[in-house]
Amino acid sequence: MPSVLTRAPSERLHNEDLAPLQEQNWTWYNIFAFWMSDVHSVGGYVFAGSLFALGLSSWQVLVSLIVGICIVNVMCNWVAKPSQQAGVPYPVACRMAFGVFGANVPAIIRGLIAVAWYGIQTFLASSALNILLLRFFPGLGELAHSHVLGLSYLGWMGFMIMWLLQAVVFWHGMESIKKFIDWAGPAVYAVMFLLAGWIVWKAGPANISLNLGEVKYSGWAAAGMMLTAVALVVSYFSGPMLNFGDFSRYGRSFAEVKRGNFWGLPVNFLAFSVVTVVTTSGTLPVFGQMITDPIDTVSRIDNTLAAVLGAFTFVTATIGINIVANFVSPAFDFSNVAPKHISFRAGGFIAAVASIFITPWNLFNSPEVIHYTLDMLAAFIGPLFGILLVDFYLVRKQHIVVEDLYSEHPEGAYWYQGGVNRRALYALVPAVLLGIVITLSGAKGVADFNWFIGCGVGALCYYALMKQRAAALPVSALAQGSA
Repeated sequence: MPSVLTRAPSERLHNEDLAPLQEQNWTWYNIFAFWMSDVHSVGGYVFAGSLFALGLSSWQVLVSLIVGICIVNVMCNWVAKPSQQAGVPYPVACRMAFGVFGANVPAIIRGLIAVAWYGIQTFLASSALNILLLRFFPGLGELAHSHVLGLSYLGWMGFMIMWLLQAVVFWHGMESIKKFIDWAGPAVYAVMFLLAGWIVWKAGPANISLNLGEVKYSGWAAAGMMLTAVALVVSYFSGPMLNFGDFSRYGRSFAEVKRGNFWGLPVNFLAFSVVTVVTTSGTLPVFGQMITDPIDTVSRIDNTLAAVLGAFTFVTATIGINIVANFVSPAFDFSNVAPKHISFRAGGFIAAVASIFITPWNLFNSPEVIHYTLDMLAAFIGPLFGILLVDFYLVRKQHIVVEDLYSEHPEGAYWYQGGVNRRALYALVPAVLLGIVITLSGAKGVADFNWFIGCGVGALCYYALMKQRAAALPVSALAQGSA
């Protein structure tokens, strides 16, 4: 159970949403359902299918998937512990390494990333919603011919409906979100299996293959591509992995969190990937071409009930991932910047409104922009991850002074210099710049590993800088978390 604050916390560092939880009641199933909601999306579907089209054999892809998702599982367990231990969200946990005010840097970085993805996922879900609208109201097709800011009137209608639906779920708070993901994840799974079963029935079992593309690599070339596949899996989950503390804080125990991660990541992701491949493979004999976009697959089903059910499923799935990965995160992140003035709800709606103005449909429709965006995200997220882990496990020795996370006292464990740990920033900047240079250089083969490179460089730089400082401090100071 997290500590009760015995001293009055600073208004600039504390509000009801950022305070340590006094009741942690999420079981392993709630964590499992969280990952189901995160994995079962249009983006997850396309991503899983793309790995099977890398030119590797099916067993090589499956090995890569297992290795990659196991790395994600371990990393999520590591990043989960401080937040579960103290009952605090990701931006508050960042105060240990970056200082009570310096934590705004990683918070804003994660918040802005979430804004971009919130807009993109809402746009993807609106595409599925538009299928539903056109099935019941064919006359709406006329709205698809006029455009504003690169999006049709029909597209705007679908986007804003999805925007409002997500806002309603979010407005009712974390308990409402927990209830939504508890049923959404399994429901999506059920329909995914039904869709796969229908595809197999229509195509014939003999026409289903686990290889979505021609096998192009063997020997060492295959090994290199397998490593790339592993890196892509880790990069894909890097966002929700970084701020997983926003959810692990609700865990009843760390053991419950680890159990939920195991079932939600290695087991769930592998099963989802196989179902995705079966469905995608079957689209070739059924529709005459291989379709990697599930929304496109659903739109071609000639059975109205099946098409509506499929579209509704992907609408639900995308609402789930958007709320857990891209709504809750910026809600805490932006609230952390000005707790007195920005609540959890206000922070979430700042992100939601901002997602409209970035016109995400234009971003998603540009493959070149998407390519650079993904690599850039990894360049920022990797170093943050490395710094946070090194600070908690190697510098702090897993000790947290909860009260000092909300204190402006100069003797506080996380005050550093004016509330900012400059050493964390000194470690962050070169690691991020390295990733940006790699991305802009066009070295795609290296950029795929931006997360690992950034994580390693950030971790090493931070440890070296903090070890230098700690050398001048007594052991007792380190034990109290003041190093």
